[in-house]
Formats: sequence, structure tokens, C-alpha cells
Amino acid sequence: MSNQPNEIDGMPAEIDFGKGVRGLHHIPPGAKVLMPASIEMSVWTYFAGKAEERGVPLSDLLTEVLKRDMEINETRK
Repeated sequence: MSNQPNEIDGMPAEIDFGKGVRGLHHIPPGAKVLMPASIEMSVWTYFAGKAEERGVPLSDLLTEVLKRDMEINETRK
């Protein structure tokens, strides 16, 4: 195998994936995933207050609201 860059695009002619790990970045179903999202301050304040009233983490409340929205959208199809 040649690791010398190809003259056309600078990429090696061959790449060795022999040490690759299958599924390394796989996210299993049902797993919680940290996804950064930008939310307007008024929306964050509203839901943060609702989460505090209910005694639940903000992320759990937002997940519940988004799932409910998904269900509503699916029934409209």
C-alpha cells in the first residue's frame, strides 16, 4: 500500500481501514443524546419555569413537548 499523496488531489491512493472499529459512533435506540440547540430566551424562560413547577429536568420536559409535537404532526398526515 502506498501512503504517498496522489498528485491530483493530495489524497493517498489507498487508505488502510484495518484498525477501524465498526459501530464506534453508533447511538443505540432510546439513548439520551446531548444535542446543542439555540433557543430564544423567552422560550427557554417559559419552559424552565414549567420544568421547575413540575419538578423535572428541563431536558426531560423539552423531550416530552417535542415528542407530543411529533405525534400531533404524524396524525395530521
